[in-house]
Amino acid sequence: MNEDEAEAPYAARERFWRGEHVAFTPLEPDDAELLQHWRADPVAAQEIGIDRTRDDFIVLLPDDTPIGHIALTDEDFVDGTAEAYLLLAPEHRGKGHAADALAALTDLAFGELPLQRVEALTHTENAAALATLKGGGFTQEGVRRSSCLHRGRRHDNALLSLLRTEWEAQTRPRSWDHV
Repeated sequence: MNEDEAEAPYAARERFWRGEHVAFTPLEPDDAELLQHWRADPVAAQEIGIDRTRDDFIVLLPDDTPIGHIALTDEDFVDGTAEAYLLLAPEHRGKGHAADALAALTDLAFGELPLQRVEALTHTENAAALATLKGGGFTQEGVRRSSCLHRGRRHDNALLSLLRTEWEAQTRPRSWDHV
């Protein structure tokens, strides 16, 4: 590793997918410490409450700063379904990056993959995630009552989804328009 790579380790990484102001790079073993740091955030731990095997990406800002972790999980290409997952570092929340990353993720799901439906789960008290998902076109379908145990307390999870036809009806620029 040369001196530039040591100072800006994400600068040389491949950009797998792009949003308007963020990019995704595949997760690598060296990212484990950063990911663990974000997952150790007590707010994220309580609000997400879900840990699964998934295809992961690091969300990067244009200056190569890693700001989050995003994934499409439980992909089923026969049924055309997957689940969206997004975690941003605390200092990067509330700046519009989640909406940008979610838009890019749904563009990947529907523009490049044969998916018909993307689901998302979040605690019913997670107002920021619910607002981001609804702003991205997701519709709340229901509540999974008492479906998550966190720190000895039961939580309800909201189930939201976005269908391919709903994504197609969106008039926003697509990820490939930002290249």
